[in-house]
This record gives sequence, C-alpha cells and structure tokens, in this order.
Amino acid sequence: MMFAVGTDVCDIRRIAATYERRGERFAERVLGPGELPVFRARRARSAARGLAYLATRFSAKESFSKAIGLGMHMPMTWRACEILNHASGQPYIRLHGALAAWFAERRLRAHVSLSDESDYAVSFVVVETLP
Repeated sequence: MMFAVGTDVCDIRRIAATYERRGERFAERVLGPGELPVFRARRARSAARGLAYLATRFSAKESFSKAIGLGMHMPMTWRACEILNHASGQPYIRLHGALAAWFAERRLRAHVSLSDESDYAVSFVVVETLP
C-alpha cells in the first residue's frame, strides 16, 4: 500500500558552486560511507560526473525526506540515508542508525528513481507500507 511520494529537482550548478566554496567538507556532510568512495572515483575521472553524482544523491535524499514527512529533522540526516546502486545500476536506499529503526518500526519500504541532465538532477521516491 502506498504511504507517500516525494520528488525534488536540483540545479547541479548550485551544487557545483557550493562544492567550490566548501570543498570536500560539503561532500562529506551530504554523502554517507558507501557513497563517498563512488563520488571520489567519479570526480577523479570527470569533475562534471562527480558533481552530477553528488547532486542526484542530494536530490534523492530531499525526495526521501519529503516522502517520509520528516524533512531534514531527526532522525533524518544526510548521512543516515544513502542512495546506492545494485550491480545492475538500479538505485536503492540504504538507511542507518536511528533513521533505519524509525523506518522499520513503521514497516515501510522505499523505491527511488534518479536522473540528471547537464544542469539539473531530479529524483522521485515512493514509500510503501509493508503488509
């Protein structure tokens, strides 16, 4: 059964400007332990692809926080919610700590879709209640 949906559009140029001002600290604040190595590897190959990765993760976390109705308030934190990829490339959400417990107590499951184009990243999250 559907619980809620969340969506977000993120201007990659805004993420790039923030990254330029704050550097790696910005990525370390937004990305979790499974996301940071991917970001760094993509950024090493192509700065634009690294920033697109950062922007899609930022956008997806915003979408997820909207779908669960918490916004960016505890237990929802940037690093407690990770957007990772299966070997097939399909994105999925991995939760940690208090957020994972909060989510499990409510018997919820989330699905995420991401996309980016030269200037924008977009995400869509559907949260459903488990039977």
